[in-house]
Formats: sequence, structure tokens, C-alpha cells
Amino acid sequence: MTESPVGTSQISASAPGIPTQQVGIPHHPESSLWTATILLVEDDAGDALLVEEMLSDSELDSALTWCKTLGEARTFLRASTAPVCVLLDLHLPDVHGLDAVRQILETDAEAAIVVLTGLEDSGTGLRAVAGGAQDYLVKGRLGPEILSRAIRYALQRKEVERAAAALRANQLMAQENARLERGLLPVPLLRDDLFRARARYEPGRVHGLLSGDFYDVVQTADGTVHAVIGDVSGHGAAEAALGVCLRVAWRTAVLCGTSHVEQIALLEEILVAERSDAHVFATVTSLVFPPDRRSVEILRAGHPGLLLRQGTGVTWVEPEGGMALGLLPGMGRWPTVDIPLSPGAGLVLFTDGLFEGRNGPESRLGEEGLLAMAQDNGHLPASAFVDALVAGAAEGAAPYGGLADDVAVLHLAWGSEDDEH
Repeated sequence: MTESPVGTSQISASAPGIPTQQVGIPHHPESSLWTATILLVEDDAGDALLVEEMLSDSELDSALTWCKTLGEARTFLRASTAPVCVLLDLHLPDVHGLDAVRQILETDAEAAIVVLTGLEDSGTGLRAVAGGAQDYLVKGRLGPEILSRAIRYALQRKEVERAAAALRANQLMAQENARLERGLLPVPLLRDDLFRARARYEPGRVHGLLSGDFYDVVQTADGTVHAVIGDVSGHGAAEAALGVCLRVAWRTAVLCGTSHVEQIALLEEILVAERSDAHVFATVTSLVFPPDRRSVEILRAGHPGLLLRQGTGVTWVEPEGGMALGLLPGMGRWPTVDIPLSPGAGLVLFTDGLFEGRNGPESRLGEEGLLAMAQDNGHLPASAFVDALVAGAAEGAAPYGGLADDVAVLHLAWGSEDDEH
């Protein structure tokens, strides 16, 4: 045999008695199998010639390479870039038995393996399949059709195994990501039952639990309730991570006693430091409910207005505000506005995904449409009211692609759960 540079004997016209052979795997454009190389690992020249002759009588046409030892085969596999089907004899000069299968897989986990056994060695063939081979053949019962079919099936089984393994890995990763995202969802920090917070969170990101929208509610030791809702521009995982970062930073600032305006300035600093693109910005509305329950302090940074519920009536409130965070870093001015609260009044905050969905070929729900829908449902208790807003917006947008943007809705009011009904 003529030795290759890597110590592998190539079956070719220059090898006496063994003509050039192209082993045929039908060309399926959707599959890489047709480009596969057939690697015969066999130290017996007579058996190698027999295999080669059977392949010449089959319909296969891929390149055939012959290695006499496992060491040569492993060298070939390390250099190969195409899919490989290994026809593997288990009795080689440098390895014996099932260890040959293990070493082949250690060298190239993507290789398909068909073990060649003797007439009395079928049990070993079965153990080889259990150890990672795709099939086994008994040398004394080989034929062109059986051999070619075994090669095709082995390559196909290997591809199926690879796809199944990738699917399992993706499923495990998705499950782990979901667990992480659930752990990052906000849980209102209320010290007593004198305040009610009801929320809905609907990320537009497919298969995601988090989006660039964020909200949080914190009650400090003096009884004051702080609330925030925000929207990071964009819809990807980076924006979701930034939203979590801003929410956690806001909660930390509140618990540290930072003033209302300073909280927003701090959020802008963090946004600028953490954003992946200089064009990313965030809108925010922040509220402070003093424990006397008579008023609420509102600060808006580019965010939409909010709904004020008093009895069964609903009105739109849009106090003076400042620019969104990150548009002109360090230049923002955010006034705080106090509005009075009557007993039992509630405020509903939301992100623009709630009203920007299409409700017609050329129209959107819009702020006026949202207000009209809210007024129609003004008789509902807090949780049902929030659900009705989200359901109504989703239903109207359903014929036109649904709510593509993230949605967060936050209903806030003084009172216990008994007061909600």
C-alpha cells in the first residue's frame, strides 16, 4: 500500500489490486450525509479488498480511505472536516475489543461507526452498539446492498442523535434561563396590608419571561410607598438584562433613602454605563405615596401618562415631565408633581406596549382608545381591571399580528384586599 503523509493508506489506482473507489451516498441538498467519507479501519488486506469490492458493486460514491491501525485512523479523523462513517474492525494491532469504539468517539464524537465482527462475535457487535456505535455487520455475511445500507443508516442515525442531543441541550438551557428569569421578576416589598399593588407583565420577546419593561413597589419603614415603571428601548435579551439592572438599582436607591429626583438621575447614570448601544434609552414614571394617603408625588421621564380611578370613573392624568433617560445624559430635568388622592382612589401605570398595538389595518388603539376601554371597565376591582385592559388590547390587536411590544401594567391604591371588592 502507498503511505499517505499522515500514515494512512489511501485506496487508489496506485494500490495494486485495489482500484479507485468513490462510495455513493445519494445527494440530498438538505443533508450533509452525501459528502461523507468512508474510513475502513482493518489490518487484514484481504478483508479490506473484500469491503472495497462490495462498495464498488453498490450505489455509493463517497471517497474510501483505508487505515491499518487505530492510530492511523485517529490521525485521519483529527484532520477530516467532512462527516465520516468508520467501518471498524475490533481486532487491530494497537487495540483490541470495544476500546476501539471508545477511542474513535474520543477522537471524533461526530463519527458514525459500523463495527465489523466475525461470525461468532455478534454479541460483541451488540455491546459495541450499546457503547456508541451505530450498527454492526458480520464479515462472513456481507453483501453490497447490506454494506451500503448499513453505511447510510449509520450516518443518518448519527445525524439524528446529534440533532436530538442539540435539542436536549437547548431545552435544558431554556429551562435554566426560565428559572433565572423567574428569579428576577419583581416581588412588591410591602410591610403591611394597607396598600394594594396589582400587576401584569407580558414580554413581547418570544419564549422570554423578562423584557425591557420593568416595575417595582417598595414600602419603606416610615410607611411611604414608592413605585416605578419603566421601558428600555428595544426588545432583545440585552434590553431585558438592562431593565432588571435598572429595577434593582431603583430598589436599592429607595431603601438607601435616596431622594426622588436623585433616584432618576442615578438610573440614568447606570443606563449610560450599562447600555450596549449609545442609542438605547429608557422612559420611567416614579411615584411616592406618603403615609397620610392624601396625595401622590409623580415624576415622569419621557413615559406615557397614567390612569386615575376614583369610584367607577377613570380619567387620564399626564403631569409635567422631563426627557427620557439616556437621550442627553446629564442634561435631564425632571420636575415632581403632587396630585391629591381621594379615599379609595387608585393609579394605573403602564408601558406603551399596552396602547400601541394595531386595532385596524392603518390604526392603533392609542391613548384615547385605552382610556375609553378603561372607562368601560371602571366598575371592576383592581386585578380584574388590569386583566381587562390587557385582554382588550390583545383582542383588538390579534387580527393584525397581536401585541408585538412588551406590556407592563401596575395598579396601585391604598387599602386592604377587602377594599378591592
